[in-house]
Amino acid sequence: MGTVATATSAAATTSTATLPHILVIDDDREIRDLLARFLEKQRFRVTAVRDAREARRAVPNGVFNLVVLDLMLPGESGLDFARWLRTQSDVPIVMLTALGEETDRIIGLELGADDYLAKPFNPRELLARIRAVLRRVGEAATRQEAPPRALRFAGWTLEPQRRRLVSNDGVEVPLTGGEYDLLLALAERANRVLTRDMLLDLLRGRQAGPFDRAIDVAVSRLRRKLEDDGRRSQLIKTVRGGGYVLAAEVERE
Repeated sequence: MGTVATATSAAATTSTATLPHILVIDDDREIRDLLARFLEKQRFRVTAVRDAREARRAVPNGVFNLVVLDLMLPGESGLDFARWLRTQSDVPIVMLTALGEETDRIIGLELGADDYLAKPFNPRELLARIRAVLRRVGEAATRQEAPPRALRFAGWTLEPQRRRLVSNDGVEVPLTGGEYDLLLALAERANRVLTRDMLLDLLRGRQAGPFDRAIDVAVSRLRRKLEDDGRRSQLIKTVRGGGYVLAAEVERE
């Protein structure tokens, strides 16, 4: 019986070790315990610490897939810790901020955080953001491993390695950096609806308020350059209440 129990325990440990590992940093014990229990039920491993000092000790001792970081920490602030962490690792960061602390959110994003959530928050919304960030990181890693030479759709060719768009008759269409990044995000996820927030996240410029209108302006410019700016766009379609979708089959080369 002892042998069976030992084997079962070893299998459970091995299984747990394969789960995504989340580092939660929050000085509120109730929030730490709540998040640890909730995320573990969602098939994550969780290490929870109360401040930046404990987090600095945890980082070298564990391989983390994502950090949930409260910016309002005692002693060393969450922003200072994020600045230090970025010198050590590119692990994704989801910030927890006080409601209305827009300046801290912007600074955090500039430091390299991947998303934010204002307190008080619903744990399920945090879970959705964690999964979205991990998915984006995985997709980015895949693209880095095998970047396509060309993406072809509706007579157009997007060349990621040269960052250019070419028409069906071989004419290069000039794009700004923002227009290119937006078109690439749409083309790599063709026939999938991308909300403004998702697009802002993908372009690493997620901000609150009127800044999300920048996506609408960029889409409008792209449509003109793709000769798709009629009253009813057929290529980059608007989804009411949703966002945008590149409605085309994309061939990768």
